[in-house]
Formats: sequence, C-alpha cells, structure tokens
Amino acid sequence: MGNYIYAITVLFPILMGVLIVLLPFKNRTQMMIYIETVVILTSLLVLYMEMNTPDGVFTLFRFQGNLSVTLTLDGLGSIFAGMIAILWPLAVLFSFEYMKHEGHEKYFFMFYVMTYGVTLGVCEAENILTLYVFFEMLSLITLPLIMHTLTREAIHASRTYFYYMVGGAAFAFIGMIFILIYGTTSSFVPGGVLDPAKVAGRENFFLLIYVMCFCGFSVKAALFPFSSWLPKAGVAPTPVTALLHAVAVVKTGVFAVMRITYYSFGIDLLKGSWAQSFVMTLTIITIVYASSRALKETHIKRRLAWSTVSNLSYILFAVTQMSAAGLEGALGHMVAHAFMKICGFFCAGAIMYKTGCHYIHELDGFGRKMPKVFLAFTFAGLGLMGVPGLCGFISKWYIVKAATENGSALSYLGVGALLVSALLTAIYMLTVSIRAFFPGKAFDYSKIETVEDPNWMMILPLACFVIGMVILGLHPQLLYNILHNVVSVL
Repeated sequence: MGNYIYAITVLFPILMGVLIVLLPFKNRTQMMIYIETVVILTSLLVLYMEMNTPDGVFTLFRFQGNLSVTLTLDGLGSIFAGMIAILWPLAVLFSFEYMKHEGHEKYFFMFYVMTYGVTLGVCEAENILTLYVFFEMLSLITLPLIMHTLTREAIHASRTYFYYMVGGAAFAFIGMIFILIYGTTSSFVPGGVLDPAKVAGRENFFLLIYVMCFCGFSVKAALFPFSSWLPKAGVAPTPVTALLHAVAVVKTGVFAVMRITYYSFGIDLLKGSWAQSFVMTLTIITIVYASSRALKETHIKRRLAWSTVSNLSYILFAVTQMSAAGLEGALGHMVAHAFMKICGFFCAGAIMYKTGCHYIHELDGFGRKMPKVFLAFTFAGLGLMGVPGLCGFISKWYIVKAATENGSALSYLGVGALLVSALLTAIYMLTVSIRAFFPGKAFDYSKIETVEDPNWMMILPLACFVIGMVILGLHPQLLYNILHNVVSVL
C-alpha cells in the first residue's frame, strides 16, 4: 500500500462512519457487526502501518508554498496511534450495550466511528497545519456526541465545550502562524524548527507566543483555568465521556503540546526561561486544584472528570521539564492514564446503566452485587493512586525521575504536588470501593436485591483494561523500551 496507508487509516473510518446512517441495516445486530468490523479493520491497519511504516509522506491537500495537509507516522505519533488502536474496538463493544436504549443510535455511532479517523489524523500530522486542521475537526465532530441526549444540560455543556474550544483554537492559531513564518519548515522536526537568525534578539517575544500556543492547545487538556468544560461534558453518554476523558479529545491536547514544545519551538529556546516556569506553574496548580475538586465531588462521573483534569496535568508537568526524560514520562503516563481512566469511566457507566444511580452515596453495598464491575473500578483506583504492580506507579515514577533530574525548585514543588494528589486520589477513589464492598453490618441488602453485573459486552472491555494495567505495571519494559527509542532522537 506504500504511503497510501497513511490516508487509508484516516479516511476509511470517516467514510465508513458516514455510511452507518445511509445503509439499510435489517436489524441492530447487522449494524453492530458492521461498526465493530470497521473499527477492528481500522485498528489492524494502524498496527500494520506501525510494524511496516513506509518512508516518506502522503499529501492530502496542498494549498501553496509549504502549506499542505500531509500525513506520516513518526515515533511520537505511533505511540498515540497504537494506544487508540487498542482501546477503540473495546470502547465500541461497550457502547453497543450502553446505547441500546439511548435512541438515535445510527447518528451516535456515525460520529463515534468518524472520530476515530479524525483522531488518527492528529496522530499522523506531519506538520503544524495538518495538526491544527485535524485538531479543530475533532472539536466539531465530537460536539454532536456531547449533545446527543438533547437535554437542557447536554445542550449547555456542548455550548460551553464549543466556546472553550474556539477560544483555545484562536491562541493555538497564533502560534501556528508564527511557526509557519519564522520556522525553517512547517514540518515537525525533533529539536524545533524556528530559524535562529529570525529569533535572535526577540526571544522573549517568541516565548510569549509559545505560552499562548501552549495554553491554546491545553484547553483540550483542561489546564487551569480552562478546566470547567470537562466535568460539564459528563452529561454525555458514558461511551462519549470515556472517549473524551481518556482516549481522544483530551489526549490530543497533551499530544499537541508535546509536538509544539519538542518539535516546533524546541527546548533549546524554552529550557530555563520564564515561559517554562510559567507553564509549569499552571500544571502544578491544576494537579492540586483538580484533585481537590474530585475529592469534593459526589457525582461519580464528575469525580472521575476532575481526576482526569489532574492527571492530564501530570502529563503536561512532565512535558514542561523540557527534556527527553520529561517527554518519556509524559508519554508513559499518557498511555497508562488511558487504560486506567477508560476503565474507571466504563465502570461508572455500567453502574449507571444497570442501576440508574449517579451519586456515590447511592452505591453502598453494590460491590457485593456487582463484584466484577467494582473489582475493575478498584484496580483503576489503585492504578491512579500509583500502587506498585500497576501501570500508574511506573508512569508516575518516570515523571518524578524527570523532575528530579531537572533539579529546579519548581520541579521539586511539582513532585510535592504529585504526592499531595496521590493522597487525595487514594481518598476519592477508595472511598467509592469501600462503600461498595463494606457498607456496614447493619446494611439491608434487600434494598438492592435486583442489582447485578452487566453482560459480557461491558465486562469483557473492563477485563481487558485491567489486564492492560497489570501487564504495563509488571512488565513496563514492553512500553518504556519503545518510548526510550522515541525520545532518543531529541
């Protein structure tokens, strides 16, 4: 297939997604088979592409000069693409059961599958323009998913999401323009592309542009003070919130920040500057602030959403170390968090689907009735805490290692913030499991007699996520050998 595989992996799920609303399926089972087949084939194409990456690029559109929408796959993109290729088919399988009674399924799955292709476009972006185009397409294509239920809360949440994304896009656009004008190329190059002759004497100005661009792309990563849209988006169906909070949208935010930091502006310009200190401070504030909000929150999905905000800033904090070790730690936690958080959200979704309960105080005793779901939730919580043997411990270890190697006072302050966040995480995650498994001797189980675990379509993905957490925790070299090779080019 040569370089065409870059375009195929992006366009195939987009086009096949559109056909979902056009094809005359005889029954729901036919539609489910079609959707899962499309997603699995896309994932197989991605994995084939990663094992047989062709040289060169594929240009979808060329405007003029160095302005083009061009696809390729380097080491950084392959980590993101491989992660979503593993998780997306499992997410779709879970969605079949969850969306059974939600209505407008065809339109839901059309956007759900198309989002896969657009996210792959972000992974395969060869230059800053391509990244920006797919980054904004992702905002637009996920908007109908957030407002799917068409309730007043869903419409309000979608408006908030749209306003934040438009605002972030404006700042990111400014950064893109300056890279196109003052860069030696629009492509992503390890070490950065800014022309030293054009930057000389105006370093502070370009540092300001970097901060604007960092904050613009970080809106999708819910960086403080741009965090409130993410918990509000929890009104969407759980397969959407899991996708938003664990795999697609928020991870494109941190991925874009990695790109502009290490492959556009370059750490030689940024390291040791006021801009590094400024963005690192924002990440530290977000880590503690969001963990505190999660502790206070009583709605299970919103608690997990605030947890996501905090963990995304773990990744951004690692990025702001401006070192190869920092990028390695960021990539490691990006993958680990994806497994842990999608597991947590799908557990919450399974609880809501089977019981209609949304608040933590309603879950007393559920662990005895839904042991598989709450066991998976407990694993996710232990992983997010950073318990040894699970992937969260290893990924946090690499972040702390990068921060201590940096050695600045602000980096050590960030390590302190991680420790505080770990303590708060232990409280807000384990309290759910403890209430579920140990409601007290006087608890009347007859009140929850009908509560039970969901069917295999929901349990199988949860089991796979737990297995992934354990494998990455006990055998981290499987991932970190790859990550080390990716960052070695810096």
